[in-house]
Amino acid sequence: MTSSTHSVANQVPPLVGHDVFGADAALREAVARYSTDAARARSTAAELGELGRTAGSARAQEWGRLANENPPVLHTHDRYGERVDEVEFHPAWHQLLEKGVAAGLTAAWPRPDGHLRRTAAFVVWSQVEAGHGCPLSMTHAAVPALRAEPELAAVWEPLLTSTVYEPGLRPAAGKAGVLAGMGMTEKQGGSDVRANTTEAVPLAEAGAYALRGHKWFCSAPMSDVFLVLARAPGGLTCFLLPRVLPDGSRNTFLIQRLKDKLGNRSNASAEVEFDGSTLAWRIGEEGRGVATIIEMVAATRLDCVAGSAAIMRQAVTQAVHHARYRSAFGGPLIDKPLMRNVLADLALESEAATALAMRLAAAQDRAAAGSAGERHLLRLAVPAAKYWVTKRCTPLTAEALECLGGNGYVEESGMPRLLRESPLNSIWEGAGNVQALDVLRALQREPQALNAFLNEVGQSSGADHRLDAAIKEVLTELSDLDGIEARARRLVERLALVLQGSLLVRHAPAEVADAFCASRLGGERGLAFGTLPNGLDLEAVVERALPG
Repeated sequence: MTSSTHSVANQVPPLVGHDVFGADAALREAVARYSTDAARARSTAAELGELGRTAGSARAQEWGRLANENPPVLHTHDRYGERVDEVEFHPAWHQLLEKGVAAGLTAAWPRPDGHLRRTAAFVVWSQVEAGHGCPLSMTHAAVPALRAEPELAAVWEPLLTSTVYEPGLRPAAGKAGVLAGMGMTEKQGGSDVRANTTEAVPLAEAGAYALRGHKWFCSAPMSDVFLVLARAPGGLTCFLLPRVLPDGSRNTFLIQRLKDKLGNRSNASAEVEFDGSTLAWRIGEEGRGVATIIEMVAATRLDCVAGSAAIMRQAVTQAVHHARYRSAFGGPLIDKPLMRNVLADLALESEAATALAMRLAAAQDRAAAGSAGERHLLRLAVPAAKYWVTKRCTPLTAEALECLGGNGYVEESGMPRLLRESPLNSIWEGAGNVQALDVLRALQREPQALNAFLNEVGQSSGADHRLDAAIKEVLTELSDLDGIEARARRLVERLALVLQGSLLVRHAPAEVADAFCASRLGGERGLAFGTLPNGLDLEAVVERALPG
């Protein structure tokens, strides 16, 4: 007779079988608020609900686990010694991408309210696994840059915006859908792309060039086509580089190695070289490479905001779920006042990030429809949001992991993967200093951007005295331009917080707006999560963050 040495009790059930979209009040409300048509809003909510249920399923979560535990493998040569430069992925990676493409994460541009819907879907689906969001983001963002060359756009845009995922290196003309990557940075320059040395030599065919050089970070090297920067006779220029040429031959695209990264393990990032026989086609005018590709950068920066919002939401969801079912010191953790303060603080940060991401998505739709004011708002708000939201992602995720105690430090919880992913978006598409300097550039060169920002936050004028005071603080900062670069991070932080506060005051429940303004804009600002001041309705804030 065998007796058990212990019984399993007080363990939290797995968080599966829930609707990631339906349980996210802030995201649901934003979709309804910014949709331009009631019938379309209902249709979008139904589509997002279906995606949300898939994202919350055990099957999808298993895809995410497998894709990260089985990272991509580079094969530079075949068995006969011929170069193939192929990257092999686990089947789970392909399942994630197939679902993401089918859900329209590369198909925002042709649809009314397309950016709103796509950004919401990106927030939902990225909570399953963040790495495969990289090729989805770049494929989506390549479209506006390609439009600088209408003939190329006519060929590639229908494939880039397809909802069919078709992996494998074959001529684009024979595929139902393609993915795009990008190659901008080089080992000697990083974010300073004007230091790039890759050369582009014009060929006899109009618009065709031969490239010679390297890229230090080439994202998603298994993609069908890449936007790259190289130095043509007229200066730094943007090019379209296909992996397979129209005649079916492989373009010269030498993958030297894959990066061994902190996180983002499912996704391949590579060092690549072009040997002088690499063919590419010019996009836009020679010497206008940065101006051409900036549209792509703006779109991917917004995805950095949305991707960080997704990580934050998933981290908060896991923390709240754990505290709801785990008992300690005589009762459920969620009922303990100090734990409730921590959870409420995390929930505030997550909701503010989601509100800002969705406002920017709506601005993209409106700018595409011709609104100059929304276009000017994006010029200032996107780098400010990218700076602040991505900066807040890592400390929030670390605090959420701590809510699970030692269980959160174990890989099986999924929290370590979230933590490893959390710094990525603050680095991708320009780290914090790059974003802060870009905000200064917008303020100095485009006064309409500041006017648009002030018009936006001015819509909440008089609604909360702490927000009004914070707006005045920002104006005071802007009135003193001496040494502004050294103070740029402080200024950009305040711009982002004021914008988040304005959105929450106008659109969130009163208890959420009150808690945000008290802790982020008021005088009682704690330096750690869980330091919200007395007198706030923390129970209501936490209740809003429950995963169903």
